[in-house]
Amino acid sequence: MVKHFIFSILLGCSGFTASAQLMQSFVHQAEFGIGAGAAHYFGDLNPTAAVNRPKANAGVFFRKQFNNYMSVRLSGEYALLGYSDQYSKNASQQRRNLSFNSHVWEAALSFDFNFFAFQPGFEDFRFTPYVGVGVGAFSYDPYAFLGNQKYLLRPLGTEGQGSSAYPTFKTYAPIAVSVPVTLGVKYALSEQFNVFAELMYRFTNTDYLDDVSGVYAPDAFPSLPDGSPSPAFLLQDRSYETGTPIGIKGRQRGNTLQTDVFAGLKLGISFNLQTYKCPKPVQ
Repeated sequence: MVKHFIFSILLGCSGFTASAQLMQSFVHQAEFGIGAGAAHYFGDLNPTAAVNRPKANAGVFFRKQFNNYMSVRLSGEYALLGYSDQYSKNASQQRRNLSFNSHVWEAALSFDFNFFAFQPGFEDFRFTPYVGVGVGAFSYDPYAFLGNQKYLLRPLGTEGQGSSAYPTFKTYAPIAVSVPVTLGVKYALSEQFNVFAELMYRFTNTDYLDDVSGVYAPDAFPSLPDGSPSPAFLLQDRSYETGTPIGIKGRQRGNTLQTDVFAGLKLGISFNLQTYKCPKPVQ
């Protein structure tokens, strides 16, 4: 009886050792993937962080594994962002009546950490939640429609930027810095393929993602030669469409105390790159 018990323990240990050696033989080197979902903007036109106007979001990435827990990721993201004061429940915002859309292209480098050891192909190690944080840069160019005509807002200087009437107001840059924070889960369908879902929130260093930040500057937009208002004048204050214009010189147009942010939710698939190394023989 005792001999049988000892034999069972030795057999189990032998199986465990073989399983451990097998896992150590397969090295999860990297993965690359693609995902798509929805993105949302939060800022001067959406100060209450309402999630009611999501738009398209997609991305690709390459993740280099250091081990089963830690990795570094290079990613490229696209997001279509946009919002309007008309979506707000605030009467003052509805009167302001500003809106924008923007195509955002981002490249970022992030450090990811798996909560559980992730080893595709092994039953007990095929699922993990993960978190990530990084730094990136993105391009953006907000635009709006006046009638059926599309206008890029940055070149117009809707808050007096670049105008001789306001020499200290500089045009904002078309590229800004982001800090992406990621929370996700992934599951290995096989040694080769994973599925994942992730939420990424991006802090930025710009308050002009929506082209709204400072004050009204109506005197920065001279009339056209025929005496009619210029498109820039009509786009810098659109409250005339909802009543008496409110864009008095120096009146606050946006909130300069907070930068704009955006977030994305994606589902996707990734492909594993693994190598095999011969296990050392048991001495």
